[in-house]
Amino acid sequence: MMGPEEIQRLLPHRYPFLFVDRVLEVDAEAVSIVALKNVSHNEPFFLGHFPGRPIMPGVLIVEALAQAGLLCLFSLRLMEEGADFFFGGIESVRFRRAVLPGDQLRLEVKLLRSRRNYWKMEGAALVEGKTAADAVLTAVTIPRPPAP
Repeated sequence: MMGPEEIQRLLPHRYPFLFVDRVLEVDAEAVSIVALKNVSHNEPFFLGHFPGRPIMPGVLIVEALAQAGLLCLFSLRLMEEGADFFFGGIESVRFRRAVLPGDQLRLEVKLLRSRRNYWKMEGAALVEGKTAADAVLTAVTIPRPPAP
């Protein structure tokens, strides 16, 4: 449903900190998204996490969920494109299995509630149908100031 060009148009993130490769579906009624992150052998974080036993850092899995949630809000026009989006909190995070080179993360994120510039979402990252991580994410959005 959404490829790399559209993702890069909507998200401010760029390599090496862009963690969504493709969007499979966006559900306007449920305010949810399903996206993919292909975990490549040459990801820069694998050099140090951990040499000889590469594992995707949990904080980057949570970041991937947040980026998918942001894509959902932008694509459904629930927030202004170009607004800055900041973590307000991360709750109930559980890491259930390691994410390894060659895995494909399926990112499933759903909006729980919102009020003005406050957003609360729940997300799960799955590998081959098994949950690798899940969390409740809180974020705030702030419009970008005009360029000088």
